[in-house]
Amino acid sequence: MNDHPIIIFDGICNLCNGAINFVIRQDTKNKFRFATLQSPAGELLLKKFHLPHLDAGSFVLIDKGKAYQQSTAALRVMNYLPWYWKEVQIFRIVPAFLRNSIYDFIAQNRYQWFGKKAACMVPTPDIKSRFLEEIDQVQ
Repeated sequence: MNDHPIIIFDGICNLCNGAINFVIRQDTKNKFRFATLQSPAGELLLKKFHLPHLDAGSFVLIDKGKAYQQSTAALRVMNYLPWYWKEVQIFRIVPAFLRNSIYDFIAQNRYQWFGKKAACMVPTPDIKSRFLEEIDQVQ
């Protein structure tokens, strides 16, 4: 799994699901793997990187053996997408505490603004292999 960055996301959050669907559409080289916070694989990855489940927010990126959260994770994802998304890196000049304040505000209100599902999204057959669900898929 080390050669694939892994995005751990809130599987019942409509905003998060929209973001993951965006990444899937843009990731033409199928680099990313995905796990929901609610799955055994997601929980194991959070434990492995010493990230408490409740404090994980809505989005974690595991890339090259390191865990990234909040706006830094989002910006790192853009590095893997087509060239025109790399321009988003300009936001790295904004101090992380400011970027993360905005990120946290959106994350805290995501259910109220965008709603949530009763259960995690079910990937379609063509992308199911990119989703990590069970513990043995991350060991």
